[in-house]
Amino acid sequence: MSFAYAVLAVVSVTIVSLLLAFEKRLGLFKRRFRKIDVESERHGGQIVASVLKAHGVKHVFTLCGGHISPILVALDEIGVRVVDTRHEATAVFAADAVARMSGTVGVAIVTAGPGLTNTITAVKNAQMAESPVVVIGGAAATILKGRGALQDIDQMVLFKPLCKFCASVKTVRDIVPTMKRALMEAQSGTPGPVFLEFPIDTLFPYSTVISEIGIKETTKSIGQKIVNRFLQNYVENIFDRAWSDSDYSPLPVKVPFPTASQVNRCVELILKSERPLIIFGSQATLPPVPVHMLRKSLERLGIPCYLGGMSRGLLGSNSPIQVKQRRRDALKEADLVILAGAVCDFRLSYGRVLSKASKIIAVNRNRIELYKNSDMFWKPNVAIQADAASLVVEVVKKIGQSRLQLRCWMGQFITRKRT
Repeated sequence: MSFAYAVLAVVSVTIVSLLLAFEKRLGLFKRRFRKIDVESERHGGQIVASVLKAHGVKHVFTLCGGHISPILVALDEIGVRVVDTRHEATAVFAADAVARMSGTVGVAIVTAGPGLTNTITAVKNAQMAESPVVVIGGAAATILKGRGALQDIDQMVLFKPLCKFCASVKTVRDIVPTMKRALMEAQSGTPGPVFLEFPIDTLFPYSTVISEIGIKETTKSIGQKIVNRFLQNYVENIFDRAWSDSDYSPLPVKVPFPTASQVNRCVELILKSERPLIIFGSQATLPPVPVHMLRKSLERLGIPCYLGGMSRGLLGSNSPIQVKQRRRDALKEADLVILAGAVCDFRLSYGRVLSKASKIIAVNRNRIELYKNSDMFWKPNVAIQADAASLVVEVVKKIGQSRLQLRCWMGQFITRKRT
């Protein structure tokens, strides 16, 4: 008898499991609770466009393709300029330039498959330049992935090593939260590229998707009816609650700021120094500190500065504190060096140009870049994972009216300029 009960239990569990799997595929129960507007001609491309506009995007760069056409049409309709390029890499390079010059995200939209593979070099460049670029790519319908659809490849595996955040949007209701997170991630911490994949059936209207999905209305085959129910459930899930009211406004960008104790330690070292020097990298120009505020703080501080990367031009063309020549000699003589977003890579001979006698303050948003080669050629006395410009501004506020005695030190740079 116990054996019979055991067999009955196993059979019951098996049947329930099959029914649950069947329900998951066909959605017979969930269908009762879905909210789908089958008459609406709205589409996911319009939502993508609205989110981008709400985040202040004024230009997008593209090379037109069928997978992404609903987004491009919607952007044009709401007044966002669509710039069509001759190559997808050019679109991403242009988006990268906008990101660097504007202090917000740059956006490139390209079609599936070869459209995305053509962007790889430009996306890697944005990653290494710490540039907040949003790459939006088309894709085959989720249901057709791996089945030989047009331009269908595994795009996520290509972009995960290059991007801070990657996501494939499966339903229309997921577009807004996924995009908001991607746009926030691109600008937070150490900025960098993000990738969003939009299967084609999340971008077109319900009527278009349901007509193209392959449902055969006139059939007597039980097998075909099951397939029809599966396809219907698939489409209904994509458009369930698609047009619910959503908040398109940006999520707060996460910026690492220095602590009060870190600021105090830097002030202490600066006030004790006689020959301080600051080397700036591209990170110094990142938001939230306006460039003009950083410049004003540096002029008030009066420490000689070498500018690199995107920080070139920060002090204008005739600033008395900007130094352009003989950096190696200056680094040997300095008793304090502040690496403000600058990295000890090949540009600083991996840290070998820094004097062992110098105190070193390093500040960088990226922990890896902050300590790069510190295991070999140099050691920071103070290492701060934070925004470089914010640290400078806070240090100047803390120093207040104190004046650094740097006349002799500055005189050496003036002499070098003349010689």
